[in-house]
Amino acid sequence: MTKRILAIASGGGHWQQLMLMRPAFEGHDVTFATTLPGLPEQFDARPYHLIPDCNRDEKAAALACTLRLAGLILRLRPQVILSTGALPGVIALAIGRAMGARTIWVDSVANAEEMSSSGRLARRFAHLWMSQWEHVAAEAGADYAGAVL
Repeated sequence: MTKRILAIASGGGHWQQLMLMRPAFEGHDVTFATTLPGLPEQFDARPYHLIPDCNRDEKAAALACTLRLAGLILRLRPQVILSTGALPGVIALAIGRAMGARTIWVDSVANAEEMSSSGRLARRFAHLWMSQWEHVAAEAGADYAGAVL
């Protein structure tokens, strides 16, 4: 059964890891979202939406990101929202879960010692909460299914 998926990640390593997961989305209706202009074109990730970047120290930026994501999720009505990080992905999971979407968090492979701060926050909103490091997953209580790198 074809699912509507919103796949979201901030720029840099988060986005690259999301792009490595693309084969898992084959056969589904996927929309990508990121914070960095030019990334979707570079990876031929279409359709896509740009969203404002934010972090926990920038309250106004977090609000702008939340409003943009709420509008996007209302329009797209994804059945699944998946993120590899960072805070914009957590916000998308929170909004999506409130709207009935299944939510998936895959913490970055860069976090080899502990879950990221965004990952720890995402735990409340993710139906499936994962780390790409087996020992980190075991310590945090997350699921582990391998790494994308």
